[in-house]
Amino acid sequence: MAKTAIVTGSATGMGATCAIELAARGWNVAVNYTKSKEEAEETYAKIKAKGVEAIVVQADVGRDPDCRKLADETLSKWGRIDGLINNAAITKFQKIADLEDVTEDDFDRIFRVNTTGAFMMSRAVYPAMRKQWEEREERGAIVNVSSNTTLIGNGSSLPYVLSKGALNTLTHMLARWLSPAVRVNAISPGFIQTRWMLKGVGEVQYNQMKKDEERHTALRQAGTPEHMSQVALFLLTEAANVTGQIIVADAGGHLGLVPEPDSST
Repeated sequence: MAKTAIVTGSATGMGATCAIELAARGWNVAVNYTKSKEEAEETYAKIKAKGVEAIVVQADVGRDPDCRKLADETLSKWGRIDGLINNAAITKFQKIADLEDVTEDDFDRIFRVNTTGAFMMSRAVYPAMRKQWEEREERGAIVNVSSNTTLIGNGSSLPYVLSKGALNTLTHMLARWLSPAVRVNAISPGFIQTRWMLKGVGEVQYNQMKKDEERHTALRQAGTPEHMSQVALFLLTEAANVTGQIIVADAGGHLGLVPEPDSST
């Protein structure tokens, strides 16, 4: 029987790439979106083209009833939930060092999706994963999508960076609390070439950020959804003895700016 995964925020970007790559590995996938229905349907079609099954579920992971609905519809369709990628996230692009540019509502809204949402989704899928472990010793896996901003102390906004720091702590706690039925890990990307980032910072800043990644990270490359999907899917599908880990996948960006090679030497 094919395994089944839920990927939150999988209409576009990294989430869509993860969903499609899971399908290529033979997994059935629940595609989730909040507003991007057309893009979610496109992702659904690409998954179906891989010869597996898929469903599309509109759900706001910042709301517990929606999280439970997403898990319930997945379980109703396939009778099992083997994997969850908590990818859905939001931010506010804050003016650098301007403490007045964020509000209490910004904190509540961002934490509700990025941190509380990951908790509520994990809680929603856990009963199915625990049952599969107790009945067949089939272990579930959860991958949280964090951010390297927690390491460098800079990012799109204070609430975003703090929400991802809390997500890292959640990863460690759930790895303890859900064991041995579920492995829980996280990935910490840096800059990723996505529509979400382009829309958030604008074309000029986006192109400059991409150029900086290509010039000054240790690997001299700007991250892509495919780069992130490789790491997320390794943790979800292959890393059988790994739990409670936060894997940084940012081309070495967390190491600080690396000087460009001296062409004269």
